[in-house]
Amino acid sequence: MTDFPFDAVLFDCDGVLVDSEPITSRVLAGMLTELGWAISTEETMRIFTGKAVRDEVALIEERTGARLSEAWLAEFRERRNQALDRDLVEIPGAPDAVRALHGILDGRIAVASGADRRKVEFQLAKVGIADCFDGRVFSGHEMPRSKPFPDVYLAAAESLGADPRRCAVVEDTVTGATAGVAAGATVFGYSPGGLGHSGADALRSVGVARVFTDMRDLPGLLADWTGHHLG
Repeated sequence: MTDFPFDAVLFDCDGVLVDSEPITSRVLAGMLTELGWAISTEETMRIFTGKAVRDEVALIEERTGARLSEAWLAEFRERRNQALDRDLVEIPGAPDAVRALHGILDGRIAVASGADRRKVEFQLAKVGIADCFDGRVFSGHEMPRSKPFPDVYLAAAESLGADPRRCAVVEDTVTGATAGVAAGATVFGYSPGGLGHSGADALRSVGVARVFTDMRDLPGLLADWTGHHLG
């Protein structure tokens, strides 16, 4: 499709491709409660969705009075991964959207996540789309700065030889959308409602170009985007 208006598509992972946030938040809420911060899964999702736990250590230490060690963070990742292995499912329509865009763009798609690489690659494999992103998975943990800074999106665009201004970014949180906008990309905000995803107004407030509610619509939304919107 030579008239496709974007040179590449860059996806967030959690909440965009996989429905992982409720699972991760449940594990985190349990471990924070063990430390003395009695917090529900719902409140955990409100506070931590879109953010890396390691970037919120100061908040956790303030609320619990405990010092977080690398061993605690490692235990969190292990317990989280066990729960994801048991319970993770895809965002409805995401695998088909990914495969459609992979075909349209001759593979010029990537994942740019704030999560650690092991988690991202495991989740992509779990929902059967790892082959679409082989060698094109980028983790904010490996960047100088994670989201809301643009580093992970800039690295993903560079790897594909794409100008960030000619890239579409697909995000579902204000933190991630802020990163995509800062990279210069056109950001599409997935906001199906419910905990774990930022609301439409919040996404628009940070510069999201279009909010949508069904991942099945994404290939068509991108294909129909008019060129004058692009930098």
